[in-house]
Amino acid sequence: MKKHNFILVIFILFICACTQTGEDGPLPDDLAELKKLQKEEKTKIRALQLRLDSIELKIEELDPNVEEKRRLVTTSLIKLQDFQKFATIQGMVTSDDIVYASSETGGRLTSMTVKEGQYVKKGQLIATVDMEGLNKQIAEIEKSLELANSVYERQDRLWKQNIGSEIQYLQAKNSKERLEKSLETVRFQLTKANVYAPISGVVDKEFLRAGEMSSPGAPIVQLLNTYNVKVVADVPENYLVSTKRGQKVDVYFPALDEERNASISLIGRSIDPANRTFKIEIKTGNKNGKLKPNLLAEVKINDFTEKDVIVVPLELVQQEVGGKNFVYTVANSEKGIVAEKKYVKTGESYDGNVIITEGLRQDMEVIIDGARNLSKGELIEIKNQTTENQNG
Repeated sequence: MKKHNFILVIFILFICACTQTGEDGPLPDDLAELKKLQKEEKTKIRALQLRLDSIELKIEELDPNVEEKRRLVTTSLIKLQDFQKFATIQGMVTSDDIVYASSETGGRLTSMTVKEGQYVKKGQLIATVDMEGLNKQIAEIEKSLELANSVYERQDRLWKQNIGSEIQYLQAKNSKERLEKSLETVRFQLTKANVYAPISGVVDKEFLRAGEMSSPGAPIVQLLNTYNVKVVADVPENYLVSTKRGQKVDVYFPALDEERNASISLIGRSIDPANRTFKIEIKTGNKNGKLKPNLLAEVKINDFTEKDVIVVPLELVQQEVGGKNFVYTVANSEKGIVAEKKYVKTGESYDGNVIITEGLRQDMEVIIDGARNLSKGELIEIKNQTTENQNG
């Protein structure tokens, strides 16, 4: 090619020399005539270049020593590796320690000692209930009890002297004992004036404030302990066999961009007939308090694992019109290194990779970059070769 270009340059220089010496006649002095002559000479040069190009193409076809063009590719040696497939299930964070602090007796709240967002310890005073009604009731019962004791004492002395009837004595005794029991009951209710925290945690919600009326058992505040939380997810029933208690799973929290590795602590005993799922729970620590109840979580469960298999990027597997799958590998020929079409059968696929069950062997050299534009038997030139599969 360089030789032909050299000839063309010499020819052009020869024409110019002849023109300058006047072989084709003297150059005109008129500008228009010069431009016309320039255009004609350029046309001759272009025609000559096209002629030379045609000659070179013909030489390449007839000359056996001319090397064919090679397509540049990158390759990778096939190595056996482990393949894992995961199922991503949506779940959410929950806490078992969500309880209500309430009063066992009704009344007006005289004080509230905690506020929303405050941390409290188990047994700490939360609120007090007005017991003025019970105090008045106690005073009334004590007054009645004084009379009942006096009546009983008199009936007891008379009964010991065999004076009076037995029924009068028993009635006096019963009246005294009944008032004593009533007084004991009311005094016990008086001890319920104070409301204490049933667990340690944070005051998540306030339902009542000081001065408002509280009913027996009605929540006053909600306490939340998020030191230990769990992720709850509904898993489709087709993953029942591959899901086991104690199995390690990856839990990802999108809002926090954080991933944790934890174990399945509980598997539900039944299948929900509405959505054909079963429940799993994954306990996890929460010392920093970042995990909030109802926070979205994604649970990755390993539902398929196979060891020592051939795995290639899914994009390398091409398909013929007839439906057969194939990949390009490297082979040697008389002309040099060529692309060889290998028909393959595929297995499970995940995350852009696929298992090759038939058609490839370990240490074969598979073409990675440039495989899409190849044809069977095409000459190739290897740009770069790796020693393990690039399946990421």
